[in-house]
Amino acid sequence: MKIEYKINEPITADEFVALLKASSLAERRPIEDRDCMEGMISNSNLTVSAWHNGQLVGIARSITDFHYACYLSYLAVSLEYQNYGIGKQLQVLTQEQLGKKCKLILIAAPAANDYYEHIGYKNNPRCWVLERDSSIGS
Repeated sequence: MKIEYKINEPITADEFVALLKASSLAERRPIEDRDCMEGMISNSNLTVSAWHNGQLVGIARSITDFHYACYLSYLAVSLEYQNYGIGKQLQVLTQEQLGKKCKLILIAAPAANDYYEHIGYKNNPRCWVLERDSSIGS
């Protein structure tokens, strides 16, 4: 299987949503909110994508300063294309775009914890999330 990897290749919201559906991530994402999906894909400043015969089959979507921290917001691979090393290659290529001191940071779905630990990530329990409908209190 010939997979073509691309750095910052334009991706439409429709392609992005189709991939999320094919990867099972759609169930936890606002795929029905077109503005949100377009904003998510167009405001990423680093995307590494995997293509097979012109179809988007994987993506590593990040927000980064390229020097200190890179938040890998999405790693998605179509279920049909999983277990071929595509997700790992997307991360390798993402890391290659970053400066020597820049670390990859991600929040994993519980089912993916073993995967990330297996490929070298270290667990960090210091993540905090403020939901959009919550206020910052005193």
